Amino acid sequence: MADEETPRDYRWAIPLTLLGIVLIAIVWFWTAPTFLALLLVSLAVFVVLALLFLGLSYNGTKSRLYGLKPLTSRMPAVSQPKGHVHFRTKLSWTIGILLLYFLLTNIYLFGVDQATVIDLFASYRAILAGAQGTLMHLGIGPIVTGSIIMQLFTGAKIINLDLTNDEDKGMYQGTQKVLVVAMIFVEAIPQIYGYLTPSASLVTTLSAASPGNGLMLANTIIVAQLVFGSYLVFLMDEVVSKWGIGSGISLFIAAGVSQQIVQGTLNWVPQNPSEAVTANNPPSGTIPKTLWFFTHWSASQMAGGGWERILLQQPNPIVALVGTAAIFFLVAWTESTRIELPLSHAEARGARGRYPLRLIYASNIPVILMSALLANVSMVTILLWTNPTLAHFPVFGHQWWVGSYPTAAEAATGAISQTQPLTGGAYYLSTPNGLESWLLPLINFGQYGSFLYGHTWWQGIIHVMVYFGAMVGGSILFAKFWIQTTNMGPEAVARQIEASGMQIPGFRREPRVLRRVLERYIPVITVISGAAVGALAAGADLIGTLGNASGTGVLLMVGIIINLYEAMGREQLMEMNPLLRRFLGGES
Repeated sequence: MADEETPRDYRWAIPLTLLGIVLIAIVWFWTAPTFLALLLVSLAVFVVLALLFLGLSYNGTKSRLYGLKPLTSRMPAVSQPKGHVHFRTKLSWTIGILLLYFLLTNIYLFGVDQATVIDLFASYRAILAGAQGTLMHLGIGPIVTGSIIMQLFTGAKIINLDLTNDEDKGMYQGTQKVLVVAMIFVEAIPQIYGYLTPSASLVTTLSAASPGNGLMLANTIIVAQLVFGSYLVFLMDEVVSKWGIGSGISLFIAAGVSQQIVQGTLNWVPQNPSEAVTANNPPSGTIPKTLWFFTHWSASQMAGGGWERILLQQPNPIVALVGTAAIFFLVAWTESTRIELPLSHAEARGARGRYPLRLIYASNIPVILMSALLANVSMVTILLWTNPTLAHFPVFGHQWWVGSYPTAAEAATGAISQTQPLTGGAYYLSTPNGLESWLLPLINFGQYGSFLYGHTWWQGIIHVMVYFGAMVGGSILFAKFWIQTTNMGPEAVARQIEASGMQIPGFRREPRVLRRVLERYIPVITVISGAAVGALAAGADLIGTLGNASGTGVLLMVGIIINLYEAMGREQLMEMNPLLRRFLGGES
């Protein structure tokens, strides 16, 4: 649908223009910005209002999202391959993109004072597949956040699209791309307000070239790099999805988590590399740390607290190694557990099959979305507490019950991170840091009570319960939304089975009958699936994982590797027998 063919009510331009003028006037009188700052704000307001105009002015019979068609049809995208892509080619693209990802995680942002970097996503770095202070600083955060918003709006019927219709599904995906680009800016711009500080030399150089605008230009350069890196991740994900094997997002998560686990197991560098290795600054990896204590402490010293340090206390205690291994086996078992519905062909006698319903029916996507949601909650609460402007936001700004954080002076002592919430909702929704954050204070509050950051033991228990409940409940909710938006619900599956000519023995070959049978299984297994992945991820966080990869990260890594192995197996089957391509979803 071309722009000139899109029915529009252009009267929407008048109130939106007036709204833009009012917003710019408020910025002008409130902050008295420089000309360059006002120009950038005006550009941002124009882009937002232009998107609103495209959607609100649509005057057709379909969803208002079709008003964005002129934009979504022109979004840069990776072209689909024409014909079958050979396995070796797919493997080459996958490995190449993976190497590019690791390269980008080691390219630091130009002009940033790395010594003052504050990572707003520190607790969720493994899930967001990024590296602080680099081009991958935002990781896959904008992509996942855009997906969360679209799923919530679709699940709540705010967006009226039929995702079984190819045109509506294409519009959904196109709108999600626009939203991802918008979220890149939403997550990139707050970083420059005290979290990614430009270096003094860059500001001085730019101030000499443009007096009074040095800091603004330096911040603009940083934001531009964040936007470039995030959009590059978005395109890399498309390359893997269309030309490689599996999903780019999943590949990046698995790569980042694997790196953290290897470092958490084998890293011999101490926590504070600038100081000598001591009992209070042991090697970071589980194995080197354990060997150091065994070779430097006597039996009496080990009995007096050495075993607690090795088994339970950070960094990377042995219980984290055991917990990580347990998650490996549990996820592998749950991935192979399934219910198989018997099927028979309506016309070909003797032709039988099975439709598998996995225990992890909604995959690991719900826990990714829930973790990304908590990461955004963490970012917003930090901004509301520390940002000079947002701290004055009505009701929520700089309120202890929303979330308070340590000052720079408190964080400078090294005992606590500046992104560690101390009070309020942010504290109770924050990820526990293994057994030392809740179990050790219960065993010996006098010695380990400081790990609760000023809370009592019962508040630590409430923290554990709230976090566990939020992960399980949120994962169930996102699991339900996910099967609705990916045609995995009872009605969609019934149509797929009916279209293949199959039926369930003993039942009429009719979509309504199939749907009623599937409604006995799919809704229940969806809830179980969401609860299982949420509980596994939260449980691993409570026990602790190697390299602080988080329970969600380990859970995702194992599931992703299993799915990647199965996808590679399917690709090899299609290479050996081209007739299987159509059956397995490939091209003939």
